[in-house]
Amino acid sequence: MIGIENISKSYGDIKSLAEINAAIGSGSIYGLIGSNGSGKSTLLRIMSGIMRPDSGKITYDGKPVYENPEVKETVVYLSDEQFFLPNSTVDEMAYLYSSLYPSFSKIRYNELIKLFGLEGSRKISTFSKGMKKQASILLGLACYPKYLLCDETFDGLDPVMRQFVKKLLAEEVVERGLTPVIASHNLREIEDICDHIGLLHKGGILFESEIDALKAEIHTVQGVFGEEKSIGEIFAGYHIVSETKRGSLTTAVIRGDRKAIEDAAKAADPKYFEIIPLTLEEIFISEMEERGYDYSNVVF
Repeated sequence: MIGIENISKSYGDIKSLAEINAAIGSGSIYGLIGSNGSGKSTLLRIMSGIMRPDSGKITYDGKPVYENPEVKETVVYLSDEQFFLPNSTVDEMAYLYSSLYPSFSKIRYNELIKLFGLEGSRKISTFSKGMKKQASILLGLACYPKYLLCDETFDGLDPVMRQFVKKLLAEEVVERGLTPVIASHNLREIEDICDHIGLLHKGGILFESEIDALKAEIHTVQGVFGEEKSIGEIFAGYHIVSETKRGSLTTAVIRGDRKAIEDAAKAADPKYFEIIPLTLEEIFISEMEERGYDYSNVVF
């Protein structure tokens, strides 16, 4: 369990984080979404214990991470900008990691480097951006951490490698209870892997939820209902988030139980209707609109 309690951080007059609170359960895959500059990287650095917050604390299983080597041994932070020792090879970096993380597995390292198709004896400075990212990921996983903090981990990877890394993370969660926290500005990138998600905006978490719960409570209804009753009358008692009409076709975003909404639509004897699942991006846009926020620079 990761506890994020009243975390605030400022850089001079610029407030990066303002009283952030969240609880991330062990064995879940938590997606931290937000636009560039929303504070995601700052929060991850504080969560890794390399940066001290102005106020608040980060705990792992009840123990604070800052200046606590015992806890830090269970946490690996994969920065958006990878750092490797000058002129080092992947094998040499693996040796360094093994001296820092008692749980580092040479066997797992050898398995992963073959799976990624990288040469352990090759200097990392000769790698492409995507290959450097792969080296960072495999080194992190070889440490057998309990918690993995990923900052824009998929950025720079080709589509095939992105799916491969997602599969690896999912397997680690199932097989040994790894808890990844994945920060990204791209909702579409992590929709298919995360089970919990939080939206960070202007230094604060607007809301967080299980993805399945979000998707279960809001739906898009499209139909041709005639002129006898309005959408408000057909779906009386339900929260209609938005409604648009193009010719005879009405589209409405409605909160509520899917089966009950479907029964209400059928009772209106429509010429045509269907319930269309919303993407996570569409759900977040609806959430932002209802809260009165400008979402144009938040979700991509």
